[in-house]
Amino acid sequence: MTQTALAGATGAGGAAGTKAARPARPSTKPNGQWKVDGTTPLNANEAWKQEDGGLSVRERIETIYAKGGFDSIDGTDLHGRFRWWGLYTQRKPGIDGGKTATLEPHELEDRYFMMRVRIDGGALTTEQLRVIGGISRDFARGSADVTDRQNIQLHWVQIENVPEIWRRLEAVGLHTTEACGDVPRVILGSPVAGIAADEIIDPTPAVREIADRYIGDPEFANLPRKYKTAITGHPSQDVVHEINDIALVGVVHPELGAGYDLWVGGGLSTSAHLAVRLGAFVEPSRAAEVWAGVTSIFRDYGYRRLRNRARLKYLVADWGAEKFREILETEYLQSPLPDGPAAPKPTTPGDHVGIHRQKDGRFFVGVAPTVGRMSGERLLKFADVVEAHGSQRVRTTPHQKFVVLDVEQDRVDSLVAALDGLGLSAKPSPFRRSTIACTGLEYCKLAIVDTKDTAERAIDALEKRLDGIDLPQPISLHINGCPNSCARIQTADIGLKGQLLPDGNGGQTPGFQVHLGGGLASDTRSEAGTGRTVRGLKVTAEDLPDYVERVVRQFLADRNGEESFAEWAHRADEGVLQ
Repeated sequence: MTQTALAGATGAGGAAGTKAARPARPSTKPNGQWKVDGTTPLNANEAWKQEDGGLSVRERIETIYAKGGFDSIDGTDLHGRFRWWGLYTQRKPGIDGGKTATLEPHELEDRYFMMRVRIDGGALTTEQLRVIGGISRDFARGSADVTDRQNIQLHWVQIENVPEIWRRLEAVGLHTTEACGDVPRVILGSPVAGIAADEIIDPTPAVREIADRYIGDPEFANLPRKYKTAITGHPSQDVVHEINDIALVGVVHPELGAGYDLWVGGGLSTSAHLAVRLGAFVEPSRAAEVWAGVTSIFRDYGYRRLRNRARLKYLVADWGAEKFREILETEYLQSPLPDGPAAPKPTTPGDHVGIHRQKDGRFFVGVAPTVGRMSGERLLKFADVVEAHGSQRVRTTPHQKFVVLDVEQDRVDSLVAALDGLGLSAKPSPFRRSTIACTGLEYCKLAIVDTKDTAERAIDALEKRLDGIDLPQPISLHINGCPNSCARIQTADIGLKGQLLPDGNGGQTPGFQVHLGGGLASDTRSEAGTGRTVRGLKVTAEDLPDYVERVVRQFLADRNGEESFAEWAHRADEGVLQ
């Protein structure tokens, strides 16, 4: 983008009266902030984004690559622009985790793709669910995983089939636009938006307006890196708002009524930052304007020189909440935002598992597939069961779960039984309910260890070993295949970061570094915070059930009163956590 184009872009999204760019600060090493350092690219990634943006590659996929096959794909398109359309090459089978850091990307990757279906707000109809299931069956070897970003991921996709997949998705209102890449990713939304009896405000209009106006807009298609949004109006704060770049959390202002509390700068990966409140109240009519303003700050002031510093969390950490709000209000919004109250701490879980009454008297039912693992055939059967019980609406959640909406009371028990037969439990064990896992070694080129199968084995073992034990609350177990924390390891009761450990015989075995005592507001049990790492505390994948059983029993023996697992884990001596 040229300086002229930048000047026009900074007013995008309805922001009026944008001021002139601030004078450049003296710096021997510019950070690549467009409004400070100019727009000259400071690395190869920034160069190709300016030369030919990611949105442009769709035409080449449809007219060249789908016809010419994998070998016809330009390298920069393959490893860069394809992400703007939800496509990554997946890991070649048979390459162990020890080679992840030693092989070149082209040696790790297969000729097949992971495709991410974008589902803003997690809202699906049974028709859409059936289309995704059919695509999985026809083009993805039956694969389908529900992610903790409310998307559904498919694997084994061949480039030749991508145009037909897009045609089928778009025929029912779905797409893969900006599901990956340096763009606004999927918008997390409350899975019970518009139907929960205790909802503060329905975020559906805000989610739809932002998605309709800005997703696929070239003005926001070249951000420094990924950009994550979360919006909820439910008092359980069910969208993990503390770890998103921008979040709007439902709250009631004493004079202005229901609206949103504004948070910015959250993100995990290898350097965890929880988002900060700006203390600003966002009226519903201004939600899209404020979203565009915060996103524009990231575009214009975000750090672009170093990829590992190119997330909004670093800018927020450097500026602080006061300066960030000042820049937002003076340079990007039509008028300042009123001060607002913080949302009260949640008192109910945010995963929505179980049976709950809607505001219209019907019920919604939250069910737990094991660590989000589904299949095309199960998605098709799921749609059939839901429709047979009078509903046509399903939602995904940020906890790798499904919620079925609009169920009449006399059909609830039958629905629960039918879904249980599909492995979708409305009354799961504590560990089946609270365990999530990333893609792991099976498909991810960054992974070091297996996650999904490891998690399933651990759940099965813990259900047997701890059967009959009365846990005061579910204890979350998050399993990640590498340090990047796609499974939110720092905010779990027990977070596991994949790595290879000595096997005692001169070799290596899959294992994990352990984080203990993390949590978010939606966990209800303690204050939001990141977990504790204990020196030398590592566990092999094989010994994982033994370790979790041991630490859970220790917690139950040592806890004081109503103390949560997180509270206990932060105060316990290192020796009892081993």
